[in-house]
Amino acid sequence: MSGVILITGGGRGIGAATSLLLAERGYDICLTYREREPAAAAVAAQCAAQGVHVSAVRADVSPGG
Repeated sequence: MSGVILITGGGRGIGAATSLLLAERGYDICLTYREREPAAAAVAAQCAAQGVHVSAVRADVSPGG
């Protein structure tokens, strides 16, 4: 199975781990980050190394963000 996954907070912690796992399984990834662009870029590069399409987007998804 493959598709596109949107992961909020994909640059660190559970979001980063989920991004990497799903990239390994062939999903294209769109991950968001709010402040830690270098961390998000590193995760995006690791996902891209799996041969999937990746976008890292700065976004605040908090209420009122």
